[in-house]
Amino acid sequence: MAVLKLLDAQCNQCKTAAGNLSVCAGCKVVRYRCKEHQAADWPTHKAQCTPVKKARVHFEKEETDLRTCPANPLEEPEPHFWGWLETRPYMRARYGLLDALRKIKTRDAVQAAHDHVKECLRLCRSDNMGVRDMAPALMLRLGRDQEAYDFMKWYATSGEDPDYDWGDLELPYLDLKGENAFEPPTLWAAEFDNFTFKIALTLLKLRLLLDLISLQNSMKIAEKLPQELIDNIRAHLTSDIVANNAEIMRKVRDGISIQTHIDAIDTQMNTLFNNVNKSNKYFWPALVNPGSALTARPASYSYGSYEEMELKLQYSYEAWEETPGAIEWVRQKLNR
Repeated sequence: MAVLKLLDAQCNQCKTAAGNLSVCAGCKVVRYRCKEHQAADWPTHKAQCTPVKKARVHFEKEETDLRTCPANPLEEPEPHFWGWLETRPYMRARYGLLDALRKIKTRDAVQAAHDHVKECLRLCRSDNMGVRDMAPALMLRLGRDQEAYDFMKWYATSGEDPDYDWGDLELPYLDLKGENAFEPPTLWAAEFDNFTFKIALTLLKLRLLLDLISLQNSMKIAEKLPQELIDNIRAHLTSDIVANNAEIMRKVRDGISIQTHIDAIDTQMNTLFNNVNKSNKYFWPALVNPGSALTARPASYSYGSYEEMELKLQYSYEAWEETPGAIEWVRQKLNR
């Protein structure tokens, strides 16, 4: 599967991957070819590096403090982690670090933010800080579309079960694997379902659609494609879901049209687009022209409000920006 260039391991100054890249000692998630390139990039990188460095120092202090508590909840699984008041400064510090990391557009940074989200959820299944809202976009940025779909579907099924005991660590948790991402998005049809997940699901489905169209176009080259060419096409697909779908790839290899798959996803896309718009009318216009919404700091928000859009856009924007053709697709939908 193709790794989007924006996330490649590359020099942050010259954008090339050649040579031995050294890691910035401050943020630890940006790389450079040489000291000269790092110095040249510092005026730009400083605005992102300094917050990460400060957040990491704060997090490490809180982690040390928590580990020195007589009953160290980091050593043994604790079913009510958030219930320990001593854990809250630690969790907030971890949240601050992952929030700073996700704003840096390197694969190292996004992977680190993803790992912090997963650790927050491991420690505190009840997710009192709402870090799960950040997870799907991070997974999509890493090219883990199937993981993102499984994650969102678990929360839409088991996570919505009123009898699920979040404190019972023996219960299955985020255990869905290989769910059918081509299925209709009926689990997210309600207006007040998780809005961030709706946004991520729309992008995930769009990535499916764009890949399917690319595959359909590739079949115009010849009735049947050699396996070598199929492998090359798969390597450049955006979504791992399409690349790993044996039925679709077999049809492409044998020159069988996949238009029915395209039509089905296209219909789902229209439904999701309208669903997101119904939940918050500000989101799609802001995705195309974000302006100050990407740097706003809303203290609170209500469903459907402008402030909700600002926060959710900040969680989602990079995933859309890093998917070729995604924002343009939204622009065209808005102009119809």
